[in-house]
Amino acid sequence: MNTQNTLEQLQKLKLHGMAKRYEAVLNQSSHQQPEPHTLIALLIEAESGYRTHQRTQLYLRLSRLRYNATPEQVNCTPGRGLTKEQLITFCDGMFIEKSENLLITGATGCGKSYLACALGRQACMLGYRTLYYSMNRFIEALATARLDGSYIKWVNFIAKTPLLILDDFGLQSLKGSEKKQ
Repeated sequence: MNTQNTLEQLQKLKLHGMAKRYEAVLNQSSHQQPEPHTLIALLIEAESGYRTHQRTQLYLRLSRLRYNATPEQVNCTPGRGLTKEQLITFCDGMFIEKSENLLITGATGCGKSYLACALGRQACMLGYRTLYYSMNRFIEALATARLDGSYIKWVNFIAKTPLLILDDFGLQSLKGSEKKQ
């Protein structure tokens, strides 16, 4: 059996996780290498993990989150009106699964955007596509879609996105033309 040929075929088939794990197994001494059925399980596990990681990285990149925040970094204090239990409840993603809205309110500078980005990041980690827009950018994207004829396509794309984060909502009043959109 030609191991180099096997590695090349795994790469050609775009099974990069399997290829990496197979190469690691080949670098072990022959008495440390797993049995065939264990090797197959290891290769499948590696490919599954690789694809999950790649999907998560893609979702994070496409979400354009404002902050690189994680739920662990969110400060939960009674003064902020957020408990650890509430944060844990939001981090499980059930509000997304149930198509529920989440409204984060508070004074300027209290961390609403940071919390929203942390929840958005967690959603990406759970496998949900996420989009983050400041309200100004959202209105601009909407107007641009109307002008270039891609409005229906853009609205369908937004509708298919499980988590849409609209930040700075209500910060500025909408103009007449923006209200109609």
